[in-house]
Amino acid sequence: MERIVSSKNMLLMAQKEGYAVPAFNIHNLETIQAVLETCSEMGSPVILAGTPSTISYAGAEYIVSIADAASKIYNIPISIHLDHFEKIEQIERYVKMGFKSAMIDASHEDFEKNIQIAKSIVDFAHMYDTTVEAELGRLGGQEDDIIVDEKDSIYTNPEKAQEYVERTGIDSLAVAIGTAHGLYKGTPKLDFERLKEIKDKVKVPLVLHGASNIPDELVRKAISIGICKVNIATDLKIPFATAVKDFFKNNPDESDPRKYMTPGKIAMKEIIKKKIEVCGSANRY
Repeated sequence: MERIVSSKNMLLMAQKEGYAVPAFNIHNLETIQAVLETCSEMGSPVILAGTPSTISYAGAEYIVSIADAASKIYNIPISIHLDHFEKIEQIERYVKMGFKSAMIDASHEDFEKNIQIAKSIVDFAHMYDTTVEAELGRLGGQEDDIIVDEKDSIYTNPEKAQEYVERTGIDSLAVAIGTAHGLYKGTPKLDFERLKEIKDKVKVPLVLHGASNIPDELVRKAISIGICKVNIATDLKIPFATAVKDFFKNNPDESDPRKYMTPGKIAMKEIIKKKIEVCGSANRY
């Protein structure tokens, strides 16, 4: 059975059965280990997501090789995903290396230009059995080096979403319904009525970005309405970093990475477990 897979069947299965596949942002060997060990223990399909700066930092070849090695160890479907990529040439290069899931983020462009860019990626990626996610509307906050002020965030228009999906041929659609990248200043207010309208008009799986720090009940409600993929980044980085910092407070002279990285992995795994439970993706494989 092929283990490094496109996210297409994963998301279609989630759409059919009413749960969401978690997409965890990873950065290095330790974060990949934490994600895959936990997902394997819980029987959850998983998407390993890397932003442009993560791929640059860790190296695309390393990530593909680590994922390939992991696919021989863990009996779960694993997809490696290019998250929030804006440059067409980068996506094409990494897809050829082995990434089978890619998000083209042209949400900063006008509607017609967004369609043109997304469709060009779809035409290319589908030749390599790679699924394409795109975004209509704009989330506030910061993802990688992309910063969107709250005043510039734009909610997804349901009518435009239907046209966008039909004209681009994308496999999944990231929607803007009130979430944001990073931490929230207060409790986010999600537009569930808008999500229902989008779900009624769009047949492809829907994606929720900016899911870190959102109350669990709101994420579960979004999934019950039609969200099939939930992106998680900030909620993983903070506990990992906090645990490593705490370790050094108690062990200021320690220099062994195996010792100070382990508390970070343990803390991260606890959050991953909770996110899998919220997504309802446990024991799906």
